[in-house]
Amino acid sequence: MIDEILTKANEGQGLTDDEFLELLKIDNDDDLEKLFKVACQIRDNQSKVIKLTSTVHITNKCQIQPRCEYCGFAEETSSKGYYNAFYKSNEEILTAVESIQEAHIPRVSCSGGYGYKGKQAVNACRIVKENSNLEVLVNVGGDLTEEAIDKLAKLGADTVCCNLETINEDVFYQRKPGDSLNQRIITCKRVSDAGIGLSSGLLLGLGESVEDRLKHLRYLGNFKTLEEIPIMGFNPYEDTPMANEKPFPLKEQLKIVAVTRIMYPEIRITMPTPTVGPENVEFSLKAGANNLATVIADNYPHEVKGVGSPEYGNYTEVVNVIEKLGLIPQTI
Repeated sequence: MIDEILTKANEGQGLTDDEFLELLKIDNDDDLEKLFKVACQIRDNQSKVIKLTSTVHITNKCQIQPRCEYCGFAEETSSKGYYNAFYKSNEEILTAVESIQEAHIPRVSCSGGYGYKGKQAVNACRIVKENSNLEVLVNVGGDLTEEAIDKLAKLGADTVCCNLETINEDVFYQRKPGDSLNQRIITCKRVSDAGIGLSSGLLLGLGESVEDRLKHLRYLGNFKTLEEIPIMGFNPYEDTPMANEKPFPLKEQLKIVAVTRIMYPEIRITMPTPTVGPENVEFSLKAGANNLATVIADNYPHEVKGVGSPEYGNYTEVVNVIEKLGLIPQTI
């Protein structure tokens, strides 16, 4: 059965939900290797170039209350995260952007907490576009007004990220009681309507089912400018309400990557190095990913704490892994 499904996938035939579920429920290592091989073939037929994305964390002052149960990014949520509140000045953003360009990393993610209606995102995008030739991704979740999205479009923002994280409403509001799933969906629609590339992904391990994950992947196809799907596995941050929960298994995370590649052959699949673990970057690529995020070079001027985990991928080490696999790191 698995061989037949993978043959269909490799030939570019569409799979049914039942067939995708069969792939997501693989528990045999041999079948898993076959799944990953097909996913990589599909990716490599498009391109062997792997995009690298660095980051500028604009602010960890987040006004969502109550806090998301897993968050170690916002101020005073975790002693291992960004505990002390900060808001990067224009000069600090600029020095980070300059260092990323000097390191030949082609893309920067500008991300921050809620409560600014996109003003901090617009400001950071302007700084990037006026002072570099970097691609820019903006990620402040659903905290974007129509006006802010319009300004981002006029500035030439390449991508706007608004992760739904899970479309199971019960799980969403259990883990994110101060957030709004509907507002995130509205933001995704507004980004698409503005003609900006949309990034929207899954946070795995919040309590959702395998069926929920498949439904979520299908749902993302409704957004016409969808170009990127981040796949993130839950990791517990100390001092948070989910601190004692188990991390989402790497093998299950990689299965989602491979299935996403089969469902969306041309999509950019992003693995943030903090959530997958810098030591597991190789496995992400072997499962069909083609963008590695939170890649930080030695010349970076500010402290970085990864979202989902304090650790992050070092640029030199990440590039070495990419080249070892016969893939091509995108640089500028």
